[in-house]
Amino acid sequence: MPRHISVFRCRLPVWLIPLLWTLAFGLWGLSRQQSVWRDEAATWQVAQRSVTDIWHMLGQVDVVHGLYYLLMHGLFECFGPSTTTLRLPSVLATAVAAACVTVMGHRVAGAWAGLGGGLAFGLLPAVQFYLQEGRPYALVAAGAGISTLLLVTLLQGRGRTVHWAAYGSAVLTCALLNWLSLLILPAHLATLVWTKARREIWARWAVAATAAVAATLPLILFSRGQSSQVSWIPPLTWHMMIGPAVLLAIGGLGAVLDRPRAARLSVAAVGLPLLAVPQISLVGLSLVQPLFLDRYVLFSMLGLALLIGAALGAVVRSAGPRFPRAASWLVPVTVVVAVAALLPKSLATRSPTSRVDDVLSAADEVRQLKQDGDAVLFIPAARRDTALVSPGAFAGLQDIALADSPVASGTLKGEEAGPDQIRTAMLAQQRILLVTDVPQVARPVSAERDKAKTAVLKEHFTLVADEQVRGRRVTVYERRG
Repeated sequence: MPRHISVFRCRLPVWLIPLLWTLAFGLWGLSRQQSVWRDEAATWQVAQRSVTDIWHMLGQVDVVHGLYYLLMHGLFECFGPSTTTLRLPSVLATAVAAACVTVMGHRVAGAWAGLGGGLAFGLLPAVQFYLQEGRPYALVAAGAGISTLLLVTLLQGRGRTVHWAAYGSAVLTCALLNWLSLLILPAHLATLVWTKARREIWARWAVAATAAVAATLPLILFSRGQSSQVSWIPPLTWHMMIGPAVLLAIGGLGAVLDRPRAARLSVAAVGLPLLAVPQISLVGLSLVQPLFLDRYVLFSMLGLALLIGAALGAVVRSAGPRFPRAASWLVPVTVVVAVAALLPKSLATRSPTSRVDDVLSAADEVRQLKQDGDAVLFIPAARRDTALVSPGAFAGLQDIALADSPVASGTLKGEEAGPDQIRTAMLAQQRILLVTDVPQVARPVSAERDKAKTAVLKEHFTLVADEQVRGRRVTVYERRG
């Protein structure tokens, strides 16, 4: 190990560098110019409900995110609703995940491998996207990092019973945030096979894994009744496999450079299963029911970061004897080059246009266009999230299609009246504001209620204003005659 690294480590632990680096990287542009997109809007509006109302909603929809909503409810209660409160948990979680990568890489392959992997984690494009996302995926990645670090500790013979309890708790917590995170268990199983773990390790791992799965099973079974929520996910196609194939190729190269051996704990033995097994398992599940979304296995990027760190560490070790001074600069220079190369992607990710829409900008348009006595409609009904996140912008507007509020109905978008009732209510109005999607992302109108709204506006109203901003469209209609 280069002398200056040993000196540096005396001053502060290596894992602190990627943790602070990722934290700073996450705080950069955190508000995305004060924009919130539709997925985050769900978190925002649910987090502001009471615990009783959240529990009522989970019986109808989104039970898979129940623990996350309760966590965000507590944070919103303590710190108030804002983009910082919404996204900071993901930033902190990603920083913790980066620190876990660093510790694992350091223990198994040396300081440079750990440092390189930890710094690389936050730079990965998929991680950058969810680094500042008000959803649970970064928290799952942090939990996966902690559980994998605990497994490495146990395989190195450093663990005790308390470590096994912590391992099972971390896996269970991740599963309660998103039960597809249980795909980490077959990845850990592959690591145990690869390293030829002792019989005692196998027995204790089986107990911890079984306990976590058993505790999650009621959630899994109950959530199956809400499977219509993921019915929009498209079936698996060959072009969807290109991204995972590239990631596996990069990870495979890192594994080769790590020179793994059977029955030996290595970065490859931990990182390659962590990268490959969840991705392949999700592909297999998607053949039964379409579920293939990269965010569901974001935690697999921990494996990719570990393997990238292993590759960097291998290059440093190879260059060290002949070029000791140059070798010590390899990781910092590589990180700088990566930051420069990814800068356009990083800037784009922190832009409001990186998401499909922005509910806050639509609310601002409503605030400017509305007049006293106006009515408001939403097509589809899910676009009501604009009003739920920014109720002040809709003050004075009558939501004429709404029959039962989202809170009372225990839903995300509320219950609307029937087509005939909506038609009657619309014909009693002089001006109607319509909040919908811009044509580029709008889906064909299919619900009978939405068809009724569209037909009445076309037959009896005239378009007088049309504003399109960040994926949302706000139009104003006035009654003819």
